Amino acid sequence: MYDALKHTHLLFIALSVSLFIIRFIWRSMGSSMMQKKWVKVVPHIIDTGLLATGVALIAITGFMPFTPAGVWMTEKLTCVLAYIALGFVALHYSHGTMFRVFAFFGALGWVYAAANLAMTKTPWLLG
Repeated sequence: MYDALKHTHLLFIALSVSLFIIRFIWRSMGSSMMQKKWVKVVPHIIDTGLLATGVALIAITGFMPFTPAGVWMTEKLTCVLAYIALGFVALHYSHGTMFRVFAFFGALGWVYAAANLAMTKTPWLLG
């Protein structure tokens, strides 16, 4: 059960990040694809699946954020929240292309940090 859930979670991560990159490119190009209904709906479906599998993995593994044993999980959750915030800025901020580009690469950096924490389970801020 754990392996199937973990791989489903990883699939949702790959879909979320890939669609984020594609949407950022479309946004930067002023593409009409950004106005398509599926482009507005599918990311929410993917992110819901990502959240659900993440919560299920927490339940199965017992790695609880905001506990001494789950410090790395707390940091990972913080990385995910930073990714969401910067991703929102990159896709929806209306002024300053350079600012959106900075937010885009910042969001990807936070995804990398979350992945590193997930693989190593070694906190670097709170540990």
